[in-house]
Amino acid sequence: MLGCVSNTASYLRLWALSLAHSQLALVFLDEILLLPWHNLPHDSIAIQTAGSFIIYFPYMAVTVAVLMCMDVLECFLHTLRLHWVEFQNKFFKGAGYVYQPYSFEKLFEKENKRR
Repeated sequence: MLGCVSNTASYLRLWALSLAHSQLALVFLDEILLLPWHNLPHDSIAIQTAGSFIIYFPYMAVTVAVLMCMDVLECFLHTLRLHWVEFQNKFFKGAGYVYQPYSFEKLFEKENKRR
C-alpha cells in the first residue's frame, strides 16, 4: 500500500510541474506578447503590430529560458523518479548484506592475502 501511495505522489509531482508549465506559458503569452494590444486604442493597428514585433524577441527569450529550465527540471525529476521509486519498488531486495563500496585497495589486499 505504501508503494502505491509513493508512486501516486511521485506522478502527481510530475503532473503539477506540467500544469505549472502550461499555465506559465499562458501567462507569458497574455502578459508579455499581447501587451501592446491591450494598451493602445484599436485604430492604431500599425503601432500595435510594431509593438508586437519589438516585444516578440524579449518574449521568446524569457519564455524559452524559463520553460526550458522547467522542462529540464521535469526530465530530471522523471528520471530520478524512475531510478529511485520504480527501481527500489521492483528490484531491490534487502537481504541483509552491508553495502561495500568498490575499492581497489581492498581488492589488492585480498590478492596479497592469497599469495
